[in-house]
Amino acid sequence: MHLIIAPIVLPAVLAPIIAWVMRHDIVLARAFSIAGAVVMVGIAALLVGIAADGQTHPYFLGDWPAPFGIALALDRLSAAMVLLTTLLALAVVVHAAATGWDRRGQHFHALFQFQVMGLCGAFLTADAFNLFVFFEVLLIASYGLMIHGGGAERLRAGLQYVVMNLVGSALFLFALGTIYAATGTLNMADLAQKVGAMPAGDAALLRTGAALMAIVFALKAALVPVHFWLPATYARASAPVAALFAIMTKVGAYAILRLFTIAFPPQSAAMGGFLQSVLMPAALVTAIVGAVGVLGARQLFAQLSFAVIGSVGVLMAGIAAFTPEAASAALYYLLHSTLAAAVLFLLADLVVSARGAARDHLRPAAIAPGARPGLLAGLFLFAAIAMAGMPPLSGFLGKILVLQALWPRPDVALSWAVLLTASLLTIVGLARAGSMLFWSRPEAVAAAPGQEAAPEDVVPVAGFAQFAGIAGLVALIVALTVLAGPVHDYLGAAAAQLHDPAGYIDAILSRAQEGG
Repeated sequence: MHLIIAPIVLPAVLAPIIAWVMRHDIVLARAFSIAGAVVMVGIAALLVGIAADGQTHPYFLGDWPAPFGIALALDRLSAAMVLLTTLLALAVVVHAAATGWDRRGQHFHALFQFQVMGLCGAFLTADAFNLFVFFEVLLIASYGLMIHGGGAERLRAGLQYVVMNLVGSALFLFALGTIYAATGTLNMADLAQKVGAMPAGDAALLRTGAALMAIVFALKAALVPVHFWLPATYARASAPVAALFAIMTKVGAYAILRLFTIAFPPQSAAMGGFLQSVLMPAALVTAIVGAVGVLGARQLFAQLSFAVIGSVGVLMAGIAAFTPEAASAALYYLLHSTLAAAVLFLLADLVVSARGAARDHLRPAAIAPGARPGLLAGLFLFAAIAMAGMPPLSGFLGKILVLQALWPRPDVALSWAVLLTASLLTIVGLARAGSMLFWSRPEAVAAAPGQEAAPEDVVPVAGFAQFAGIAGLVALIVALTVLAGPVHDYLGAAAAQLHDPAGYIDAILSRAQEGG
């Protein structure tokens, strides 16, 4: 079934064509990039339909059986993540084209396509080493996207981002080498069999490799205490890039959920449940750190970056329980939080461009009448409600599901208290920002030295075309709320499939067991 590899092949083909053939024709590059994003959404929807049968569909590159060859695997979870990626990518590329962000640097659309390729590959791979390969593909593309548009602050933040991810990549390689030394394989299904049969007394090297890998994924997910790279990175990136990066932290969360449920299950004798003892405390601290950052931020993009950190804490609290019910709740919240963060970043782009010298500083300033301030205010209220997890939107449902899934745990009182306190602080912080941006009386305040708006960062807000990407994401949040029952049922089936890996293992290894 070659459709499984299409989300990897299509952007991999489009990227060099756009970079080499269309590098001097922005209109043609936009047309091909947006058309590719639309086709990707169609492919992802077909994959969701295929995966709905509850089976794991393997794909063997070169027809080499696992664990000797490169294997991809399509199941409900990977299909849902690919669909989320493609929907987000379509909204982001439409916004970038409508606001002109893609003109402010070279090769935006080519880098964008490589980024999508890496994301889809990370969600579809069935091999830990190829997970590293796709991580590097999406990270290399993100380096270029991070500094797209130029500027000293963006370059400085980009350098920090590169250094942190290079450290993470080195640790990832050390982890893979250690795991391979202990098991002789890196295929996830083969790892599941080897780890399940390994006595606890012989698993010290394996636990070391698994711990290193958990640190790497925690770094990618921006989990405390390895979260410090995210605020400066997301706050300094261009708005479309920051919106696309909303799913980057979810790659780390997905990797923890996938690998530490199938390959390194906490209940196995070899693992001994070491990850459970540290993941939940880290998740709760992350939620509080993010909420306090939202409350104390003085710039809008910094505030939204801390909101992303806070959402990671809620998400990881659900994953840390390692139960099917908690996993399905976490997955629902993952979908919502990715869409809500992307809406806020794209909306902040339009708000900031209309505030003159004040830019994203949270102080009173007039919004240009041509920027449709009433529409901006209404959309910001919607997005803030979604991000804070207030009713009636899907963020409220997601948090309720996570809290409900944590009820059987002995530390339920602490978990509930921390997550609810974090939600309250986030609500207060976003409400303060909204009142400052849209309700406070403007003051004639000159920009501080070094904070003047650069001409290339001023985006004229005039037509509804610039709201198209935001409108699409808002529609998805509404759909996620209205269709919460069917979506949660699908994700519940995905979580049950993930926690019963026998079908996944059989689908990947059956050809090798039959002699290829």
